[in-house]
Amino acid sequence: MGTDLWLVVGLGNPGPSYAGNRHNAGFMVLDVLAERAGGRFKTHRARGAATRAEVLEGRVAGERVVLAKPRTYMNESGGPVRGLRDFYKVPTERLVVVHDELDIPFGALRLKRGGGDNGHNGLRSITRSLGGDKEYLRVRFGVGRPPGRMDPAAFVLKDFAAVERKELPLDVDRAADAVEALLTSGLDAAQNTFHAS
Repeated sequence: MGTDLWLVVGLGNPGPSYAGNRHNAGFMVLDVLAERAGGRFKTHRARGAATRAEVLEGRVAGERVVLAKPRTYMNESGGPVRGLRDFYKVPTERLVVVHDELDIPFGALRLKRGGGDNGHNGLRSITRSLGGDKEYLRVRFGVGRPPGRMDPAAFVLKDFAAVERKELPLDVDRAADAVEALLTSGLDAAQNTFHAS
């Protein structure tokens, strides 16, 4: 524990039926980071009860991290995130949330601190659970806008299209690079690197 620890949370929905959905981009990025850390996710237990998250404690790019995937549905992500933040005593400014973003073209990345939830139910739940504190870092993974008049809520619960799946491993890998840059170099430097490309 301590102030040099990072909490990196990937957002998604649990279970195999959701695994390839656009909404699960955060989980996909966390899986790459876990592979790089050389560990496996395990059910987190605090005071004998599960905090409804899969966690991996280790090092990413030399930094001490707790990687976490909430086991709740997306719109209830806040409870596990707050529970982990409190358990590990991680200040909000060292919380990184990786999530899908409709308003960014597929595969593009944007990094920021704070701001609104932009209609994202996972972010809304986290901010509410943190008592309105929005000052956590976000790694926003672009999934693009739905075609035609498709409901955005339905679009994010669909798998990536075949043409997107060809690019997806590279884009997810790049998002994992962005998380590492955020931890090691800070927000400004990571933005300069990943917003330009």
